[in-house]
Amino acid sequence: MSASATQTRPAPANGVSPDQLESFLHEMMLIRRFEEKAGEMYTKGKIRGFLHLYTGQEACAVGAINALEPRDHIFTHYRDHGHAIARGLDPNRIMAELYGRADGVSGGRGGSMHLYDLSKNFHGGYAIVAAHLPLAVGMALATEMRHEDAVTMCIFGDGSVGEGEFHEALNLAALWKTPVVFFCENKIKS
Repeated sequence: MSASATQTRPAPANGVSPDQLESFLHEMMLIRRFEEKAGEMYTKGKIRGFLHLYTGQEACAVGAINALEPRDHIFTHYRDHGHAIARGLDPNRIMAELYGRADGVSGGRGGSMHLYDLSKNFHGGYAIVAAHLPLAVGMALATEMRHEDAVTMCIFGDGSVGEGEFHEALNLAALWKTPVVFFCENKIKS
């Protein structure tokens, strides 16, 4: 193969540019490194409380969240570090939150499971399984009532499917025709 042939990369059939693919890979690697460091510091006792890692699911967050616009809203579950990073929250401020520092994204009061940044329409992780699904439907209903051009993405784990909130939220979303996207992540044990 000639040198010029190796330097020219054709755009994939899906319309995503090589630069965008490279950016996605960078985000996935950043999330993985963040999770590895968080796990290491938790093991050393530097991070207290609960720590639920997102390792192995990086592509889910990067793919789903990059499909959204900045005006769109996100609600997520307690494995929320990857979602926050993919949404553009500062990884240093996220780590500060894990350490309980005042310069953390939730002022050091939320910890691992409660990351939040209104400026990014990132409405946090929720520790109670499925509790955030009705909140996401409420946000979607509110945007619809205000005639805003936005959707709400609700990310949840497969454990939520057995909870009443799951069924109630999906039922209300369908009845009210709210602009909400439900995104189920199945955490596979490794």
